[in-house]
Amino acid sequence: MNGATGMKEAATNTVVVKSEPDDWSRDDLLTLLERIKSSLPENDILKYKTMESHFDWEKVSFSCYTGEMCRQEWQKISMEVRKYRTMTELIADAMEFVKNPYKGKKLKTHPDFPKKPLTPYFRFFMEKRAKYAKIHPEMSNLDLTKILSKKYKELPEKKKIKYIQEFQREKEEFEKSMARFREDHPELMEERKKSDLPEKPKTPQQLWYNHEKKAFLKLHPDVSPKEMKEALRRQWSQLSDKKRLKWISKALELQKDYEVSLRAYLDAHPESNQEETVKSVLTKAERQLKDKFDGRPTKPPPNGYSMYCAELMVNMKDVPSTERMVLCSKQWKMMSQKEKDMYQKRCEQKKKQYEADLHRFLESLPSEERERVLMEEKLGNSRLAAPVQTSSPPRAKSPSVKKELTEMRAPSSAQTQKKTKFSGEPKKPPMSGYQMFSQELLTNGELNHFSLKERMVEIGKRWHKLSQSQKDRYKKMVEEQQIEYKTELEAWIKSLSPQERAMYKEFISAKRRNSSKPGGPPAKVKVSGKSKAETSESEDDDDDD
Repeated sequence: MNGATGMKEAATNTVVVKSEPDDWSRDDLLTLLERIKSSLPENDILKYKTMESHFDWEKVSFSCYTGEMCRQEWQKISMEVRKYRTMTELIADAMEFVKNPYKGKKLKTHPDFPKKPLTPYFRFFMEKRAKYAKIHPEMSNLDLTKILSKKYKELPEKKKIKYIQEFQREKEEFEKSMARFREDHPELMEERKKSDLPEKPKTPQQLWYNHEKKAFLKLHPDVSPKEMKEALRRQWSQLSDKKRLKWISKALELQKDYEVSLRAYLDAHPESNQEETVKSVLTKAERQLKDKFDGRPTKPPPNGYSMYCAELMVNMKDVPSTERMVLCSKQWKMMSQKEKDMYQKRCEQKKKQYEADLHRFLESLPSEERERVLMEEKLGNSRLAAPVQTSSPPRAKSPSVKKELTEMRAPSSAQTQKKTKFSGEPKKPPMSGYQMFSQELLTNGELNHFSLKERMVEIGKRWHKLSQSQKDRYKKMVEEQQIEYKTELEAWIKSLSPQERAMYKEFISAKRRNSSKPGGPPAKVKVSGKSKAETSESEDDDDDD
């Protein structure tokens, strides 16, 4: 009975609906997109593919088009637009494509678009390629291109002028044809409106590159852009610190001007989505060079072991980097406790001297730079102690510097933890179903009678015993928690002030950098069954971004 009904419906569909996707008119396509748009949820936060796979296409069917036909036509349209973020945002690009399919990058595929003339070199290449391919049949296209490129460079100017004149003549014709195309198709031409948004400042290397480029081209007129960039990059890397500082200072001045202009722009355009925080134009190495020139003291090693390794590695330049830390560790273990204590004592003395020098350096800085240095010290998990008295006469302390240093010296609970906690930051959920399963067993105390190694083995065994449906249930729970976490994290980041947001981003990048740096040998601590479970949880929390 059902089979007969299905056949009847199929027969009806073949009579009513259109069989070819090309039968869709422009108005029908726009109607389809409007119906899709109205069917999407207001708070669309799912990925494009996820939303598309869960979308009810029967809801958007209209006229003689079924839900399946609507889905197929949507997939055809979506191939022509960028797939990013959510399906709601994708609809806007799809509508623009349907209205103007040749706009943007597709403009050159328009049947009326004039053909661009070949350059003098390509004219020579197309003219001579067949001849050289016949003479050298064993050569690949790449080898032929290299030979013809060399031949063109060696060509006398009298012979080159022929190709140059042909190019100039066709170029003039192309420009006239292009002007006619703009007149005939004004809707396809993108209007490049000059924005009053201030131009972003350039880095020291970019400023130097623009300054040296003209002089380099005069000396090397035939050099390619790629070769020029590579040559100037090598010159920049060999530039002395004194010359580099000149461009660093210039870049910082331009950055300050940009920040002033950007604040004025944001005041005049409150609806703008432009971020108020400005990324520094300096690299980490350039910032360190500038601070060193301004008198910032060099930070001492964190402990005696690190100081010993730093001194030992000075004479290890011929030793491979992978073996240096191994040798340092072996040498350190062979030392007596008295010798280790001596290094630790020297390290503490250097720390105290560093704190005193840093205090003097902070007093010499303007307020903005002082805040930057203090933030870097906090993110580096440095806790400053009271500065020692030096032979120089005591100077009057700035109240603001004294207060900020006092706050940094006070060991807060957040600083003693492995991960700095930000107020209101959502906790990151497990990354996989197995991780969620592990956390459940570790926190419920069921495996407390096992050692830490035995626990992980037991968890692995139990996981393998689960059925696929049970594993899928954990996987689904993790996916739901991940979606909820991403939404909460985005909302929390938006609620931060620009300064707090910059500090959070800097902390995340610093944490990623520090995680890849090798440290000294870890202290051996006996951990009880309960504390092991808690340690495992804290390590999971440390993966939070």
